[in-house]
Amino acid sequence: MKNESPHQERIIATTTGLISHVGVPLVRLRPVRRAIVRALAWRTNHNLKRSRVRSELPPGVQDDRAVMGLALLRSIERALGERHLSPGTLDFASRLLAYALVINKPGEKARQEIKAEKGSRPPAFLVISPGKACNLHCVGCYADSDKTGEKISWSTLDRIVTEAERDWARTFFVISGGEPLAYRSEGKGILDLAQKHYRSFMLFYTNGTLIDDEVADRLARLGNLTPAISVEGWRETTDARRGDGIFDQVLATMQRLRQAGVLFGVSLTATRHNVEEILSEDFIDFLFNQQQASYGWIFHYMPIGRSYTLELMPTPEQRLWMWRRTWEIIRQRQIFLADFWNHGTAVLGCLSAGNHEGKGYLYINWKGSVSPCVFVPYSPVNINQVYANGETLTDAWSDTFFGGIRRWQESYQKKDGNWMAPCIIRDHHADLRQLIAQYEPDPDDESARQALLDSDYARGMDAYDQAYQALTQDIWQDYYLRKADVYDGHVMPLPELPLKESGS
Repeated sequence: MKNESPHQERIIATTTGLISHVGVPLVRLRPVRRAIVRALAWRTNHNLKRSRVRSELPPGVQDDRAVMGLALLRSIERALGERHLSPGTLDFASRLLAYALVINKPGEKARQEIKAEKGSRPPAFLVISPGKACNLHCVGCYADSDKTGEKISWSTLDRIVTEAERDWARTFFVISGGEPLAYRSEGKGILDLAQKHYRSFMLFYTNGTLIDDEVADRLARLGNLTPAISVEGWRETTDARRGDGIFDQVLATMQRLRQAGVLFGVSLTATRHNVEEILSEDFIDFLFNQQQASYGWIFHYMPIGRSYTLELMPTPEQRLWMWRRTWEIIRQRQIFLADFWNHGTAVLGCLSAGNHEGKGYLYINWKGSVSPCVFVPYSPVNINQVYANGETLTDAWSDTFFGGIRRWQESYQKKDGNWMAPCIIRDHHADLRQLIAQYEPDPDDESARQALLDSDYARGMDAYDQAYQALTQDIWQDYYLRKADVYDGHVMPLPELPLKESGS
């Protein structure tokens, strides 16, 4: 690596200079894209060495951030080098790579000004569920989606994205639901949103059943909108939760997207019954090699929404097994596979309410309710009312409930909290209940209201929190907080776990 350093630095400097003069078209050339990806990978490794001395982050956290960054880069490299991609997808991927080379990102001055005024940076991205409608009726749906037409207007959706781009200089948006492709308002849908905001990158979570040839072709032309398709495991497991025949429909959709040249990923819901299945070697190989998914997200079942129950959550022992297993996959196979609860170390803790360092997000649903997180269904403010009052998205984000959560996050981090368990609803449920009592946000639906009044639910969540903290505390202390000079410049091997395969 020592001999490559000057060479790699020259690649970064030369390519950055050429892009600044020639523009993005240069990055559309395959040799240039590969050189950029490899140069960025070198920079990630090089920064890991330097951060041992300069960074205040725990050494294990630095490892996780570097490993995840490298997995993302390798996933991009595989997609660009091995897959047929549409011109629209290649064009946008090239723009993302050109952006990644720039050290001083656009909009940083505006974000610093907001921090000076408001005390923290604005959220890194937004998650928006513009409509509740869905053509499926999945067991335990967190959103309690149905066939209703409840939705925010296209004008409001467009304004939300416009303000985030203009005022926060943010260009990443996640669209959820309901089923995003079922959303229509004023004659427009989410593909129209991506087309209008063509400089932003959008990811949407979808059951995949509404992606026909026409939708796939339009996704290919757009290039800046990628579907993350939900699966629960193999055919029997997926169909048991989502409906008979859904697994086969998903496979047909993936084939359609491959043929159109569209980058797509997968979204996996982990329950007590399928953790080994979705993280097995065979299933990972099936998704990322055979089906050619480019990325994956794992969401543990959360006891909110329709017919919530603690019995479907992965046990604390299963969750710890998932922590090690996912990092093993990421390290060994260099697949970008992000576990929303187990990879808090890679994003510096809880992402809700925008995160106290501006690395998180806010959630806005079909009613206009603004919540700290998709999985925290308590809203202090409605974006429709905010706009009716002549206020902006920044005013909504500035609400005291969100500020209280961000202060809790900062305090937890400063008190050397265990970042393996950073989630305010999953890992610190008692603290969330105190914040809800203090700021009195409205429950977003009847299930959320019932959960607040359910003493058995509270006791069960608290017991889960305590059990997982106890399981992970030694790993946090011995692995993540180790001395910085241990394995200096190299990623430390994962610790062995003193438990059987999944604890089930």
